[in-house]
Amino acid sequence: MECGALPSQSHFASCSNKQHSSNSIHVASPASNVTRESADIDWDNLGFGFMPTDYMYVMKCSHGENFSEGQLQRFGNIELSPSAGILNYGQGLFEGLKAYRKHDGNILLFRPEENAKRLRMGAERMCMPSPTVEQFVEAVRDIVLANEKWIPPPGKGSLYIRPLLMGSGAVLGLAPAPEYTFLIYVSPVGNYFKEGLAPINLVVETEMHRATPGGTGGVLKAQSAAKAKGYSDVLYLDSVHKRYLEEVSSCNVFVVKGNVISTPAIKGTILPGITRKSIIDVARSQGFQVEERMVTVDELLDADEVFCTGTAVVISPVGSITYVGKRVSYGSSGVGLVSQRLYSALTRLQMGLTEDTMDWILELK
Repeated sequence: MECGALPSQSHFASCSNKQHSSNSIHVASPASNVTRESADIDWDNLGFGFMPTDYMYVMKCSHGENFSEGQLQRFGNIELSPSAGILNYGQGLFEGLKAYRKHDGNILLFRPEENAKRLRMGAERMCMPSPTVEQFVEAVRDIVLANEKWIPPPGKGSLYIRPLLMGSGAVLGLAPAPEYTFLIYVSPVGNYFKEGLAPINLVVETEMHRATPGGTGGVLKAQSAAKAKGYSDVLYLDSVHKRYLEEVSSCNVFVVKGNVISTPAIKGTILPGITRKSIIDVARSQGFQVEERMVTVDELLDADEVFCTGTAVVISPVGSITYVGKRVSYGSSGVGLVSQRLYSALTRLQMGLTEDTMDWILELK
């Protein structure tokens, strides 16, 4: 079915008519509308922060219908009704993935279909229509090629891709919004943690939680307080027993003991990370025993190594954990051997430096 018309009170400032706007670009051949020069950026000092690029991708749909044709538009601010579902009832979600440039000029995506599947799973729980896996992957392809000049050179970073799905239609009572917007924007990025592939220092939060009572709004507060004290980030515990590991603010966590790598099992409050899933497969292929289960703080403090995984960080080795005032350090020579080994294996695969035996890489050109 065709997507619903865009209501006058909820529209994109740069394109109020999706069929006739001079700022719209049909997605059939985005490459023909884009120049190929490299962006004027100091790639060697690229951090992890938002940087406006040339184009964003927009696709709209009315409640009860299916997403259809989307378009590339010039990047710009969006305009929403104060009564939009995303603003009033939080009816929205986001994804995150990256594009990498190879030395031969090819552009690679890492498992975009997994992001599409996770988006659809989340949308179903929030009573939102969502793009098909094929629509999602094609939209990501279009937005990456349209912003090709913003992709860092090999080894200098990546193009971070942020798909959003939100209830953009106006609604007053608690109900699904009458209209939905699927939007993708991109930004060139360097390392998420300023340390790069160097040990980070975490503090275990014992009062606030990422999910359930004491969570959500408290997460930003806990993270800000931790960084003010010199920590890189916060590691959260479960909200019931307060002794089992959950996640770092934006990363999954892994604990290494001998040849065994343990990570908290997915049980509703832990993000089913795609990097997490990939690291588990890579580790098992290298002969490690990987366990997905409840992991206690005591095991954390007694570990040989600890590391975090996520789209933004890929892998971040943990140099120390501080728990109720006690600091435990891991290793004395920087990055742990297991962290280094898994980081190298995954990033070389993502950047096209090794053979893709997992069939995880999508080449765009």
